[in-house]
Amino acid sequence: MPVPYDPELEPGLAACRDLIERIPLRPDTILANRAHFETIVPPVEAAVGDRPVEVEHRTVPGPAGAPDVELTILRPRGEVRDAPGIYGVHGGGMVLGNRFFGIAGLIEEVLEYGAVAASVEYRLAPEHPAPAAAEDCYAGLLWFAGHAAELGVDPARILVGGASAGGGLSAALALMARDRGGPALAGQLLDCPMLDDRNTTVSSRQYDGIGIWDRNNNDTGWSALLGADRGTDAVSPYAAPARATDLSGLPPAYISVGAAEVFRDESVEYATRIWAAGGRCELHVWAGGYHGFTGFSPDAEVSRAAVAARSSWMRRVLGDGGRPR
Repeated sequence: MPVPYDPELEPGLAACRDLIERIPLRPDTILANRAHFETIVPPVEAAVGDRPVEVEHRTVPGPAGAPDVELTILRPRGEVRDAPGIYGVHGGGMVLGNRFFGIAGLIEEVLEYGAVAASVEYRLAPEHPAPAAAEDCYAGLLWFAGHAAELGVDPARILVGGASAGGGLSAALALMARDRGGPALAGQLLDCPMLDDRNTTVSSRQYDGIGIWDRNNNDTGWSALLGADRGTDAVSPYAAPARATDLSGLPPAYISVGAAEVFRDESVEYATRIWAAGGRCELHVWAGGYHGFTGFSPDAEVSRAAVAARSSWMRRVLGDGGRPR
């Protein structure tokens, strides 16, 4: 029996399903879903509008032997110096979306924290299976951290973050940076993260054919990313961070998830394992919350609480009240 939705969230859930999941996501509908996404994701310039945010598109070196990576840089208008850095990774189940999907949230963070943000374009599955997405994101992160002075970013205050697949890839980036001696991240913001390819938790079974991004969609995304390796010991923790055997030495994590969605249990387990390894993690499981509920139900009481908790964590992790020095 599934956990019931917060009644105040149900209209937003219906609107979310109508806009985003008009076509069930299955292996033979990935391309149709991508085409639909192109009609609902506005260009970044439209998302910025007349707000005091500057937009720059940069092409940076990709992984060794792979294509270059596209980044969109967002910064407050005017001179920026020693600002927090936010490296954003878009969602889309590893198979959908582009770096402008969800970028409105990054724009708000640029304004709220005086931050410089980057949104990364990564290759999608199944055309580009793992490790393409994670390696693209890591290459972009290396460039962002390596050019911090040029961008006006304080290299000690860079965090990675994203929702859904973007949350899973952000967790992978934290693991990669630790293991490869990469940038010393200030934090990892994992919003309803996609962490475990096995899709066998209680919550994954509760939301089978129910809600937004259900168990079937999840199967489609993971199978596209991993192919025949899915569910085996061959899966890398950089593809599915829940596979990591060592979660010590990671930057502080913020994990937020709805109680009424597929990713609830793997999120709770990931937080528990970070604590067991002596790490720092702030976990929030929001009663009655569906996948991505704050975006489509922003006025609900639980959404306001979730946004406030996230903002509190970001201010604490970024330091200086989240404002430039």
